[in-house]
Amino acid sequence: MDSKPELSGILGGGRRTRLLFYGMTPPRQSMEAAARDRFVEVTRGRLETLDVDALILYDIDEEAERTPDERPFPFSPTMDPADFLTDHLSWWDRPAIVYRSVGKYAPAELDSWVRRPSDRLGTVLVGAATSTAPAKTTLPDAYDLWRRGESTLPLGGVTIPERHASRQDEHHRLLRKQQSGCSFFVTQVVYDVGAAMDLASDYLYLCREQGLEPVPMVFTLSICGSVKTLEFLAWLGVRVPRWLRNELVHSADPVADSYAHCVAIARTLSAYCHDHGVPFGFNVESVSTRRVENDASIALVKELRTFVG
Repeated sequence: MDSKPELSGILGGGRRTRLLFYGMTPPRQSMEAAARDRFVEVTRGRLETLDVDALILYDIDEEAERTPDERPFPFSPTMDPADFLTDHLSWWDRPAIVYRSVGKYAPAELDSWVRRPSDRLGTVLVGAATSTAPAKTTLPDAYDLWRRGESTLPLGGVTIPERHASRQDEHHRLLRKQQSGCSFFVTQVVYDVGAAMDLASDYLYLCREQGLEPVPMVFTLSICGSVKTLEFLAWLGVRVPRWLRNELVHSADPVADSYAHCVAIARTLSAYCHDHGVPFGFNVESVSTRRVENDASIALVKELRTFVG
């Protein structure tokens, strides 16, 4: 592993066209100190085995306005991801990307955040789940804060292939975000490979029409090992094709079958992006509390390293 690489060096100027991230959530705020220390110890044991370009730390919001359907897992606030990184992952010597759900924060809080100097820190600014959700800061205003503050934090944006499948305009949204300063994108969890390929293709050709270089699109993959997890993915808006849902629901080993599907998705997307000159990467998301799913996510990261080199 390289010693203390800079995130801007990994992302900037097209020097890296293939990326590998590992995404996780901080522990719950309600977790007792002993349990939290154990969580940190287990996390360190996992992360120290991984050769990734960056660690992603999610900023969880309740998103009650997303849908009238009941949330499959009760919402429990988590530690601030930046505080978790500073206070409990100080040994991590690789880049880290901290998400910010901007609707939770007042403009002054976000302004302070984007002005933070760091060679190994980046941020992904995430807007509210719906246009009608109450927000202390909107996503366009957060982008303005990043620009006006002349932030040195590499800026990433979220993209949702399923939204492109239904609205056919996600590639235009990506271009606007790129023009606002985004130097990479991270997708929502991908289970519909066709939707992800459609988005990558439309974005690529729109960039060519505009005379712009596409920035890396990092596809998020996640192990799904239970019906409850499937329900949560659906609640988040992730489209799991019916045939695949049937396979996972009726599988004797859904973790193994989900793992195999993630690898197949990665092979397909890697081949397409490589052949068409789309800078890309993968983010293996591990947000489960089940050890079998977390262990599978670690194995998936190691296998995907062969895809991104």
